[in-house]
Amino acid sequence: MDFVLDLLATVSRWGRGNLSEISLALVGCVLVLFGADVKAWAEGRLGSLSGALRVPLIALMCVIGSGAALIYATPWVLKGLSQFNNYSLAPVLLVVLVLLGIVADRK
Repeated sequence: MDFVLDLLATVSRWGRGNLSEISLALVGCVLVLFGADVKAWAEGRLGSLSGALRVPLIALMCVIGSGAALIYATPWVLKGLSQFNNYSLAPVLLVVLVLLGIVADRK
């Protein structure tokens, strides 16, 4: 049992040292997974406009929306993940990665 707890603490300490990169990667994965849905929503909202106006507006919405999500959501994810202690951070990250994999597989 001590081996498992030591392994969890070691992996969690490594993860804590790279938590900002992990948070950015998680937000990026969510954006990739749901980007098509956001784009479809934007196309539905701007569908009545002419093509010359609609295409740049959709691109602008996607660029600004993705950029804002990366800039503002990453610190929230980082703050949330840093609340876990050294014995629970590694299992939480593993569960999040498995859930992202399940969502990616279903899409």
